[in-house]
Amino acid sequence: MRQAGRSLPEYRQLKKKYSFLELVRTPELAAEVTLQPIRRFDFDAAVLFSDILVVPEAMGQPYHFRENGGGIEMEFAVNSAEEIRRLNPEGAVERLRYVADALDLIKPALNSNTAMLGFAGSPWTLARYMVEGSSSGTTERAKELFYKEPLLFDELLEKITTVVTEFLILQVEHGAEAVQIFDSTGDVLADNVFEAASGRWIRQIIDGLKSRVPVILFSKGISNRLDALVSTGADVLSVDWTHSLAAIRAQLPPSVGVQGNLDPFLLTTTPELVAAETTRILREMKGAKGHVFNLGHGVPPNAKLECIQALVETVRSL
Repeated sequence: MRQAGRSLPEYRQLKKKYSFLELVRTPELAAEVTLQPIRRFDFDAAVLFSDILVVPEAMGQPYHFRENGGGIEMEFAVNSAEEIRRLNPEGAVERLRYVADALDLIKPALNSNTAMLGFAGSPWTLARYMVEGSSSGTTERAKELFYKEPLLFDELLEKITTVVTEFLILQVEHGAEAVQIFDSTGDVLADNVFEAASGRWIRQIIDGLKSRVPVILFSKGISNRLDALVSTGADVLSVDWTHSLAAIRAQLPPSVGVQGNLDPFLLTTTPELVAAETTRILREMKGAKGHVFNLGHGVPPNAKLECIQALVETVRSL
């Protein structure tokens, strides 16, 4: 489960000594945070501790966290031709070498039954952060660039796509056995423009991976664009908690699996509720092939350890 570590007391102890960015950029610390939830819960897979914004940072657009929990802010917003052309994909992967170094430490620490998962943000999701300049949740500038200056938008997305592809290949070369692409803001796009703004770039990344490892794709707003998401070539579609997982499964070709989709909020409630909802999803999916049980999004920071444990025990007992 992505971000599982941030709910742990051992992670909070590290956060007292180091900033989030120090944890991400220091291979020994990133490896430790990745392994913490595996030691405690024995998950089937370890998810690399990193951040999707390391990609724009490697291209020349740093970011930081505002004080007092005010979210993420890019050092500058990319919304002009000059700023877009100043972004440098050349050598970006070398500047992300610390991620490879972390993977080199993580992989030997995992047993043979624990998979290693890498990840990156989708080009559209990264572009939204880069153009808006923060994690404010607004999309006006990004959409304006797409609709009013399509050639400039494509220039930006080409750069991002190149770096994301190379970054995922780097992760695979250093032990990732599957990778996830997070199109976390795909739901803000109208169905008729999803392909041009997001789908085609994801497809280009997956094509670039050349079937080295399975690719899991998470995109919000999934139910109205299943055909578009399948056409990206993803092996597994990760489904958020607002959809019926069984209904999505029934609409997909047998070659495409599903992942999900417990409401993450439940991890803040009681073990009994978690067990009941987990059981409901598993029973609805009984007999369906290609189901990876997971949350419908990341683990909340205030998730209760006993609720995570209940989830793990319920899945394994059924």
